[in-house]
Amino acid sequence: MVVNAPVPVLLVPGWSDRARALRKLEQFLLDSGWSADAVHSLEFADRHGSNLDHAREIARAVAALLAATRTDRIDVVAHSMGGLATRRYLADHGSAAAIRRAVFLATPHRGTWAALLAYGGGRREMLPGSQFLRGLAESPWPETLETTAAVWTRLDLRVLPHASAVLEAGRNLRAPLVTHRGLLRSARVHRLVRDVLLAPVPANPPARGIPLPDPA
Repeated sequence: MVVNAPVPVLLVPGWSDRARALRKLEQFLLDSGWSADAVHSLEFADRHGSNLDHAREIARAVAALLAATRTDRIDVVAHSMGGLATRRYLADHGSAAAIRRAVFLATPHRGTWAALLAYGGGRREMLPGSQFLRGLAESPWPETLETTAAVWTRLDLRVLPHASAVLEAGRNLRAPLVTHRGLLRSARVHRLVRDVLLAPVPANPPARGIPLPDPA
């Protein structure tokens, strides 16, 4: 049982996904102690669109969740390309970004060759070496961001190469025997996300790297 109310969470979908793709993860958080008004699943107006537009939609969703829960910080859990839009939001807002912790599930931080089979504005931005990705790489993480964590899987056919889903700083955890979309349905991954969001902050935390147990 969660004694203190958990920090509100914004769930961000990946390329082409609707909010319903996040339903199992959302329900798990509700069952784990989050209140109904403290978990929101975002759905982009253009599910295949540019991360620049998606970042602006995230900014509006963050503001709405802050107002609804009367708090000044929230956490974000983003799947696939949704993580790139989340990073764009962080880069655009810097220390004014209201995100406390960010969890990335199978996000192609350095691009994916699978984007060759995609379409829309997100397609060109996800290609390795794109101008969009170069901009993200040059943007520092906000100092106000407490921690980042990335969950990746070797069975991912949408993030190629797989190492693209690994962060250079923060906590990286591999989920075995799970596919790209399966990360959203896996009870093991759900528990891992919960542990990231609820982990206590040590007295002298390393930069964005709260120690966490490996998934059981």
